[in-house]
Amino acid sequence: MSQIVLGVTGSVAALRVPTLHAALRAAGHRVRVIATEPSLHFFDKTELSVDPFDPLGGPVFRDGDEWPSQRWRRDDPVLHIEFRRWADLLVVAPLDANTLAKFALGFSDNFLTCLYRAWDFAKPVVLAPAMNTLMWESPITRRHLAQILDDHGESRPLEDWSLAEADAVFARHAPKLLLVPPQAKRLACGDVGTGAMAEVVAIAEAVRVSLGDSSTDRSL
Repeated sequence: MSQIVLGVTGSVAALRVPTLHAALRAAGHRVRVIATEPSLHFFDKTELSVDPFDPLGGPVFRDGDEWPSQRWRRDDPVLHIEFRRWADLLVVAPLDANTLAKFALGFSDNFLTCLYRAWDFAKPVVLAPAMNTLMWESPITRRHLAQILDDHGESRPLEDWSLAEADAVFARHAPKLLLVPPQAKRLACGDVGTGAMAEVVAIAEAVRVSLGDSSTDRSL
């Protein structure tokens, strides 16, 4: 059993979060969900099963949970740090264009981006992008992925590479960062092309591969 943080961002593909959450739970993992505010337009958090052994409840946590209304006092927990310590793996699915840009540029303006900025990259991260085809094919997307590789990869890619090769480039140069590329299909906006989030089974398999033999069974 491993402890997983599932980051959810504001893509229509967040509709599939209940299915992904159920798949991770069925695999025996404990899962906490960090949802950006826009992502909550696309799924019903009451559809996610509650872990009765998690003292924080949840399973969905949002920006307001990080800094509650009462005034912070010394020695109060900083939630994004506590989540980093708790988790064996971070999976962000769907990863929208906005949050990809924030990850690449170091923005830390919500719960999820603070967790990513504070993440211990000795532990695995799975990224499953989802966005409109022209957003995915924009040169900005490759630049942001290249920046993430530059910041967190074990080596810098010397070869010229395209978005179609991005997952293989990540595997070669940043084995702890697993990119699950989007698929081509008819998108929610009506366009046809690459940009839809990978199938839940592919993301769940990426999680399994990323954890490898590092899965642990720990009390909270």
